Amino acid sequence: MRVLLLLPLCHLFRDPANHLATLVGKYCLCVTQLKPRPAAILERWWSLLGEAQFEDLVGIFKECIIYVLGRETPTKQNHGHLKLALDILSKLNHVNRDIGSLVSYEHFYIPAVTEKVDVQLDYIQWIQTSRAQRTNKVYFCDYPFVFNAQAKTLILQTDSHIQMQQAMETACQQTFASLILPVVPPSNPYLVLYVGRENIVNDTLNQLADQSAADLKKPLKVQFHGEDAVDAGGVRKEFFLLLLKEILDPKYGMFTEYPESRCIWFNTQSFEEDVMYYLIGIVCGLAIYNFTIIALPFPLVLYKKLLKQKVTLNDLGDLSPTLAKGLQELLSYEGDDLESVFFLNFEVSVQHYGHTTNHELKKGGHHIKVNKENRQEYVDLYVDFLLNSSVQHCFEAFSQGFYKVCSSKVLDLFHAQELMILVVGSENYDWGDLEKNAEYKNGYRPDHPTIRMFWRVFHGLDYEEKKKFLLFLTGSDRIPILGMSEIKIILQPMKVDDDHLPVAHTCFNLLDLPMYSTEDVMREKLRLAIQNTQGFGLV
Repeated sequence: MRVLLLLPLCHLFRDPANHLATLVGKYCLCVTQLKPRPAAILERWWSLLGEAQFEDLVGIFKECIIYVLGRETPTKQNHGHLKLALDILSKLNHVNRDIGSLVSYEHFYIPAVTEKVDVQLDYIQWIQTSRAQRTNKVYFCDYPFVFNAQAKTLILQTDSHIQMQQAMETACQQTFASLILPVVPPSNPYLVLYVGRENIVNDTLNQLADQSAADLKKPLKVQFHGEDAVDAGGVRKEFFLLLLKEILDPKYGMFTEYPESRCIWFNTQSFEEDVMYYLIGIVCGLAIYNFTIIALPFPLVLYKKLLKQKVTLNDLGDLSPTLAKGLQELLSYEGDDLESVFFLNFEVSVQHYGHTTNHELKKGGHHIKVNKENRQEYVDLYVDFLLNSSVQHCFEAFSQGFYKVCSSKVLDLFHAQELMILVVGSENYDWGDLEKNAEYKNGYRPDHPTIRMFWRVFHGLDYEEKKKFLLFLTGSDRIPILGMSEIKIILQPMKVDDDHLPVAHTCFNLLDLPMYSTEDVMREKLRLAIQNTQGFGLV
């Protein structure tokens, strides 16, 4: 067994061109044919490697895959080695995930897959083929951890297009049938929501509650009562912003905000019916399928739960760092006086509108003291209570709404972090790309004195001010999964004097920028404008 751990340290493993068939391939075959017990032992040893050693191990098998993909005429044997190397990477990926990410999930990305493989065709053939039929061909969708953000976004776009196209075709067929058979009602090829700004939650709830899963997969268009704007994407964006701002208002009491992390979690004592959580799940799914970033400040654990992954103490740390630190200190305490120092029993106290309610973590928990022997059980039950059992009915309603829109098959290809970025965006900023992709109207151009002045002022802002500008102009301080290049802002002149502030049209990423007389004036007015911006989360 030890030779299987040590053999990849041999320098020959780093030369797949000469040793793939004779050494690396045979090693992979041997590992994949291990029986469950020795396989578990090897994976346990892998989990104990240091970060650098684990990265090297992953890199070895990535190089094998890159080598095979780079061959102009790969042989049948090469395809066999490709599958074996992918199988080993799959095992390493499971080890990495189970121990809490020894290396970043991004370390498993293989950009060459996107360059050499028709990812869209791979996905289409994969969803059309049963697992039993996939034994003789490599489908990269069986190894989604190798796909980078670009590849997974392309897959999601493909799935979204297929689902929307099918829904639209069904609607068109139904409308055609209605012309021949009056008993068949016509159907709109779009999901059109008619909402009022003053009653946006109830209007949305009443309309979405009656929609079928097929209707929810149609392209979304929004019409505000009394407004003639054609929804080319901007109205839809404003709809999500306004709806979530209202839903997340504390008056509904649906969520608890954790000030330390600025995240929200389901309120265990909410008086709202489950249908409201169901609605938010649908909204979250609609945002993904319509590629719209929304301000929904849930922690990563929500997306892990959606993907049916186990939650841990680390996940609680994303929501409440201080609480998680305290529980970790309990686990790490080495003194013999643990009971008297921590003075805990198997129950948890929950604050609700000024009242404290105690919940037993297990039967008779009020009378069970936490000691060295049972502290791990206490922490596990505590985490499970806060993240699972106490919010089960809320989360299940949210999950049902979410998966009524989204296909679980395509989302299973995503890492929880990637799924989170799809919904709320990332903070991987490249401010140079923002300038590079900017567009100008009505006389402004890249070399216009006011535009040159604007970019000098903008690049002189600090990190937080730049984020506030992004929020001010686009309605979100986060960017799409593919990066800043996906954001196109538009600047046009505003013929007013120096006393006026810039004006943002959030729906269209459009900035009305006055022709200020000096950089100092522009800097002052821009900072005033962005400081007066509020986010759309809990206030």
